[in-house]
Amino acid sequence: MNYYAYELAHMSVAPMRWGAEVLKMQLESPLNPMREMLVPRMMAAGCEVFENVTRRYDKPDWGITETKIHGMPVPIDIETVVRKPFCNLIHFNRDEAVVGKRYDPKVLIVAPLSGHYATLLRGTVEAMIQEHNVYITDWADARNVPMSEGEFDFEDYVDYVIDFIHYLGDNTHVIAVCQPAVPVLVAAAVMGARNDPMQPTSLTLMGGPIDTRRNETEVNKLAKTRPIEWFEDNVIDRVPFPNPGFLRRVYPGFIQLTGFMQMNLERHLDAHRDLFNNLVKGDCDSVEQHQRFYDEFLSVLDLPAEFYLQTVQRVFQDHDLPDGRLTHRGEPVDCGAITRTALMTVEGENDDISGLGQTEAAHDLCTGIPVDEKYHYVQPGVGHYGVFNGTRWRTEIQPRIRDFIRSIQFKRRSGNSAAMGLPYRTLHPEREEIVEYSEPAEDGN
Repeated sequence: MNYYAYELAHMSVAPMRWGAEVLKMQLESPLNPMREMLVPRMMAAGCEVFENVTRRYDKPDWGITETKIHGMPVPIDIETVVRKPFCNLIHFNRDEAVVGKRYDPKVLIVAPLSGHYATLLRGTVEAMIQEHNVYITDWADARNVPMSEGEFDFEDYVDYVIDFIHYLGDNTHVIAVCQPAVPVLVAAAVMGARNDPMQPTSLTLMGGPIDTRRNETEVNKLAKTRPIEWFEDNVIDRVPFPNPGFLRRVYPGFIQLTGFMQMNLERHLDAHRDLFNNLVKGDCDSVEQHQRFYDEFLSVLDLPAEFYLQTVQRVFQDHDLPDGRLTHRGEPVDCGAITRTALMTVEGENDDISGLGQTEAAHDLCTGIPVDEKYHYVQPGVGHYGVFNGTRWRTEIQPRIRDFIRSIQFKRRSGNSAAMGLPYRTLHPEREEIVEYSEPAEDGN
C-alpha cells in the first residue's frame, strides 16, 4: 500500500505545483513592473524550488548528438538494435559518411539496474565513443512492463548479458559499471564453462560489489542488518493502476530515491538552499548546473522484485560468488573457467558504496586468466561516481581502459603471448599510497 499512498500524495500536491508555476510566470512576466525587486524574485525562486522537489522526473534524454574524431565533429545516431521486455540494447552509431569506415573495438557497456536510468552513464559513453564502437544496456522501468512478460530475476539478467554479447559477436569488450560487475562476471564464467566461441575478449569491472566483505561500507552493512524476509515485507510493493505493469511486484524507485537522499541529506538540503539563493541572484550558470545534476539524480525507475531480492541475498548477504556457492540455471558458477577473457578492475580511493578491494576480489576468483592479462587500477581522490564520470574519469581512468582494450586486442590478433606491459596497480593497505607491481601481490604487501 506504500505505492498507492505515494501516488495519492503525488496527485494531491499537483494543484499546488500548478499554482506555483502560474505564480512564478506572473512574477517573472515582463509586464510585471516589480519583477526585479527582491521580494518578487524571492517568491519566484521559492516557487521554482517547490516545483523542483515535488514533481516526478521522467527518464532523461541522452543528449548525445555528436562526438569529435581527430578534431572533426561526427554526428551520432542513437539506435535501438535489440529489444527485450526488461532491457533494450542501444548503439551509438557514428556517421560513417563523415568519418569513414572505422574498425574501432566493439564495447558493450552494461549499465547498473540499481535505481537510475542508463543515462547516468552519459559521461562514460561520451568519453568512449570517440575511439570505440559503443553499445549500452538500457534497462526498463519495471512499472512499465506488463505482467504478461513474466518475472525478471538475477539469472535472467545474466542471460540478457550473454544474449547481448552473442548479438555483438566475437571480439567484444565488456565494461560493467557498479552493480552489474557480479552478473557480468557470472556471464563470462558461464560462457567460459560452455566453451562459448563468443566469449568476450576483455572484461572491465568498475566499482562493483564482487566481495562486499572487504572494506565494508554503510551500504554493505545495511544489507546485512535484516533478514531477506524483512526486505520483502517492507520495501517490495505492487505497481498501482493504471501503469502498464499493474500488480507487478517491484522495489519502487521512490523508496530507492529516499535512500539515496538520506545518505547525503545535508548536502542535498544545502544544494537546494544554494539553488534558491542563485535564483534570487540570477546566477544562471549555477542554476543550470544544479538542474542538470538533479534532472538525472532524481530520475529513478522501479526494479523487478525478484531481481532485487536475489541480488541483496546472493551478493550482499550470502556472498555466494566469492564463496563458490553461486549457481546459474542449476549449474555451479566457476570463475576459474574464464580463460580467454582478459580482466581489468577499477576502484575509487574514496568509494563509499563499493569499498576498496571489493572489485579487486575478481582477480582472486579468476584463476584461469594469465597474470599478464590482469590489470587493477585504483584512482586516487575519487568516490563512487568519479570512477565513471567527471574529469578524473576522462583524463585518467578512461585512457587506461582504452589502452587495456587495445593492448589485449592487439595481443589476440597478433598471437603475441608476451605480457602487455600493463602494471598491476593497487593502493597499498598500510602505506596508503599507490604501488605498482609487475604481477598481482599475493599477500597485499
